[in-house]
Amino acid sequence: MMIDGFDRIQQVVHGAVKGLDVDRLAERPDEGTNSIAWLVWHLTRVQDDHLADLEDGPQVWTEQGWHERFGLPLDESDTGYGHRPADVAAVRASANLLAGYHDAVHDQTVAWLKNLKESQLDRVVDEAWDPPVTLGVRLVSVLSDDLQHAGQAAFLRGILKRR
Repeated sequence: MMIDGFDRIQQVVHGAVKGLDVDRLAERPDEGTNSIAWLVWHLTRVQDDHLADLEDGPQVWTEQGWHERFGLPLDESDTGYGHRPADVAAVRASANLLAGYHDAVHDQTVAWLKNLKESQLDRVVDEAWDPPVTLGVRLVSVLSDDLQHAGQAAFLRGILKRR
């Protein structure tokens, strides 16, 4: 079920960026909103960051050189959390770059999920919360957050196409 959920995110991401140029992907209805490029980059960064943490492995972003390919004026550890309008505006990338990075993270996510055992889902991965967060809860959280952002990107695409 988790793989199916992440597959759906990938489909929405591809639909949101397909055929749009860098300027259109970076367009925002007003200064205080996010762009398609930022939404897709952010949801992929969060998935990459959180899954790498869960599997105690490297992030695709740095391990496969995506941070260099994007060339963003942001720290390589940045996932977009707490970004201000100027930070959002700085995220500019092509549809191929956004989809390529997302696909690389998706592939790593699916490979890891295929080896995940149900008994591992109850393992506590974050004790900073009350109650502590389990691996299963963290996966659902990433899936939910990513689906929301992918839906926002698709919605924004619809708005921009009607302009």
